[in-house]
Amino acid sequence: MNGEDGEDWLAKRFDDNRDRLRAVAYRILGSASEAEDAVQETWLKLSRSGSRDEVRNLGGWLTTVLSRVCLDMLRARRSRREEPLAAAADAPDEGTPEDELALADSVGPALLIVLDTLAPGERVAFVLHDMFNLPFEDIARILDRTPIAVRQMASRARRRVQGTGAPAADMTLHRELVGAFLAASRDGDFERLVAVLSPEVVLRADEAAVSAAAARQARGAPDLAPEIHGASRVANTFKGRARGAQPAMIDGEPGAAWAIGGRVQAAFVFTIEAARITGIDIVVDPAHLAELDVMIG
Repeated sequence: MNGEDGEDWLAKRFDDNRDRLRAVAYRILGSASEAEDAVQETWLKLSRSGSRDEVRNLGGWLTTVLSRVCLDMLRARRSRREEPLAAAADAPDEGTPEDELALADSVGPALLIVLDTLAPGERVAFVLHDMFNLPFEDIARILDRTPIAVRQMASRARRRVQGTGAPAADMTLHRELVGAFLAASRDGDFERLVAVLSPEVVLRADEAAVSAAAARQARGAPDLAPEIHGASRVANTFKGRARGAQPAMIDGEPGAAWAIGGRVQAAFVFTIEAARITGIDIVVDPAHLAELDVMIG
């Protein structure tokens, strides 16, 4: 394929993705004119990328590039201390009237006002995950953060969008579940551990946690893998352990941490749904820990 044919192919594929890209950019930026600028910048980056063979998953590549462009624009906007844009009046001016009506309805002015209060990374994480169902692993690559940190960012943004925070009753329940989990772990009570875990619970451990556990196998450390699935396997991993872990608030959510001399060495980030623990992330890597706001006690 010659250069002209290759560019025509890229242009057609880009046009096939244009409406979706405009929708993503508009939700992130809240401005039709800035969204069009971001889409155009994404096209320029694509046209400069070389042959089409270098872009294998074009839809994913375009979403990643567009999101990074939007993130830079949000950061530049914040650095200029601009007032929130009158996004509702700045509706997209291309596409069919039906498309524009659906786009405006999907992002009302009230939501855009709330989104303008979020940090740039939080806004991108929330929009991509909650509005476009992008996996946290993909968003983590866009934001150059860990999936754990991105989940926390999206959670903070979600609480902002939904109100001032999680209901007190939910927070109390989550504290109780984490406390029950830690107590059952210390006591080695398998049945009590299983009782607070979802059958589909997933335990995730970062590379530093896996390496540390492997180095301490002779001293009773668990056989830790990057991911462990299922209540029975997760319960066996924690049975008789977590003796040094203390309850903590991690990015405003109940969790647990292990500290030496007041310095956090490991964080346990819990995901809780329907009164069961559905996910546990073990964070040991110092760089990853630095991304979390951990308050012990």
